Amino acid sequence: MEFINSSWFQPPTLLLTGIPGLEAVEIWISIPLCVMYIIAILGNCTILFVIKTISSLHEPQYIFLSMLAATDVGLSLSTLPTVLNVFLLNNREIEFHSCLTQMFFIHTFSFMESAILLAMAFDRFVAIRNPLHYTVILTPPRVIEIGLAAMIRGVVLVAPLPILLKRLPFCKNVILSHCYCYHPDIMKLACGPIRVNIIYGLSLVLCIFGVDSVFIVISYILIFKTVLGIASEDGQLKALNTCVSHIFTVCIFYVPLIVLALIHRFGTFTSPLLHVTMANLFLFLTPVLNPLVYSLKTKQIRSAVHKIFKGRQN
Repeated sequence: MEFINSSWFQPPTLLLTGIPGLEAVEIWISIPLCVMYIIAILGNCTILFVIKTISSLHEPQYIFLSMLAATDVGLSLSTLPTVLNVFLLNNREIEFHSCLTQMFFIHTFSFMESAILLAMAFDRFVAIRNPLHYTVILTPPRVIEIGLAAMIRGVVLVAPLPILLKRLPFCKNVILSHCYCYHPDIMKLACGPIRVNIIYGLSLVLCIFGVDSVFIVISYILIFKTVLGIASEDGQLKALNTCVSHIFTVCIFYVPLIVLALIHRFGTFTSPLLHVTMANLFLFLTPVLNPLVYSLKTKQIRSAVHKIFKGRQN
């Protein structure tokens, strides 16, 4: 008990890290980072505005897309304060409870995004496999229920993480590996038993990202099976074309995530630069590329954006 009540049981602040070896040029790195944040926030807000404004886009496919855009905005805003503090202001300190709060939102939005990507895969499966009953199966109330379920699942499953971290003693060096707070990164700073944290964290990764990705793959196996049953080649290409944007988005989200999870769990001897690069790709790339992919590859979104901006110019 004396150990637990000591003044260093919880550090008042933690220290964030930029990019190892590039500390001298971090002010210049802040410029492309700022551009990426502007693209991510404005791009996703534009998609939200377009889908809300154009009544023809009030369909399940685009409602799910608006949920994805809102999640990307939340993810960007979760990392924005500390990333700009580190790279632009060279302020590396973050208060312990603020760090836990940021960690909560980062993981919650990440889990929500995974759930929404799964819902979008199901949406594409229903649209291609059973187009006549598409609007009957995916009614607006049901779509909203799916979105709420994704949010509730993320919040409920991530809530124990800050509690599990608060019970640990931090008597090691309190320097984090990234420019934001990430559960495996904070956990490794503790000098107390972290077995429960490891088991729960790994269970979350397997039960959320693992299960979601498996069901996404199953959805696309069934989609490809259905597409191969379409007689005309034009029909096959048209059906597959509706999935291209989603496939890109899934790859953008899951590939860096899987590599990052493997590095954190098993990459003890890998370069710190690799850790930072993959972590940044996971959190920065997805919100930036998602609106670009959907704007370029989805004709309805592209036309709606052009129509709105053309109308405003006139």
